[in-house]
Amino acid sequence: MSIGVVACGALATHIADIAAQDLLDITIYPLPPLLHNRPEKIAGEVDLLLHEIKDKHSACAVAYADCGTYGALDTVIATHGVKRLGGNHCYDIFAGKEKIEEIMASDAGTYFLTDFLVKSFHRSVIVELGLDKRPELRDDYFKNYSRVIWLAQQPTDELEILARDAAVQIGLPLEIQIVGYGQLATQIKALLSN
Repeated sequence: MSIGVVACGALATHIADIAAQDLLDITIYPLPPLLHNRPEKIAGEVDLLLHEIKDKHSACAVAYADCGTYGALDTVIATHGVKRLGGNHCYDIFAGKEKIEEIMASDAGTYFLTDFLVKSFHRSVIVELGLDKRPELRDDYFKNYSRVIWLAQQPTDELEILARDAAVQIGLPLEIQIVGYGQLATQIKALLSN
């Protein structure tokens, strides 16, 4: 039986690419990426899904970093005896924890984008924050930010246009750092090992 992977919806496509490339026998169960706007719900949703799929697979794993659960996700995975991705958030996985710490030490007002966030920016940020209806709130939401850094996994001209547009929408300059999948492939393989 394959391994069941409960995955953040923002990572699911990347994980599927890695699985196909490395011929990994996994079944991915993505949770809605908009859970990141309500991180207090992530652990509960992961718990429910693990209960639902655990008998369908020889093993299960969780493809989430902590993602703002402040340890609640770790409590769930300990209960189920599974592993999760390392780090506080996917930025650590893509760029490396040390690089993220370095960026934040140089400018704590950094707003990060990933390929997923670039593609879904209007829905994930503009609509979720209500800026589509109340654009005048933009400066209140983003007044403590000074720049946007796109941690690009698979950059294309189209994604760059979208990233630049996202930065313009929130009134911040854009920097691009090509990071690829970073540690995602390594961490996924580690999740699947005994």
